[in-house]
Order: sequence, then C-alpha cells, then structure tokens
Amino acid sequence: MEDKQTVTKHTPLHTKDWYVKWIATIILLAGMILTSNNIYPFNLFVNIAGLTGWIIVSVIWNDRALIIINTVGLSIYLNGVVSYLLK
Repeated sequence: MEDKQTVTKHTPLHTKDWYVKWIATIILLAGMILTSNNIYPFNLFVNIAGLTGWIIVSVIWNDRALIIINTVGLSIYLNGVVSYLLK
C-alpha cells in the first residue's frame, strides 16, 4: 500500500507580496525575451522594473540572499542605462 504524503504550502496566497512577486516575475520574463531579441535599451528598463519589484518582495520577506542578488542585478542594469545615456 502506498503512503500518501501531504505537501504543506508555506507561501500565503493573494497577499500584497504575492502580487508583487508574480507581477515582477512576469516583467522579468518579458525583459529576458526583449534581451534575447536584442531590443536595446528598452530591455534594460523592463528588467529594472522587474528587479525593483523583487527587491521590494525581498525586503518584505527579509531574505538577504534575494536582496543581494536583485540589488546587484539592478546595479548592473542601471550601469547599462548610464552607459547608454552617455553615448
């Protein structure tokens, strides 16, 4: 006989951070598509919006690893924007 295991979700649904997380994720996916199709510099701005959303979620969750990776990513994209504007 098989043992059935119950999986418990720890992530609450339909909270403010849940909406920000999913909207930011969709925005980042759109930014990745723009980057893969070399739609520059619009891809930079879209990715900045997505990363900003994830930084907000990271701060709400108090998750230092997510704060660091998204802040570094944001800095990289902002560097790209500055580089584009200075050309």
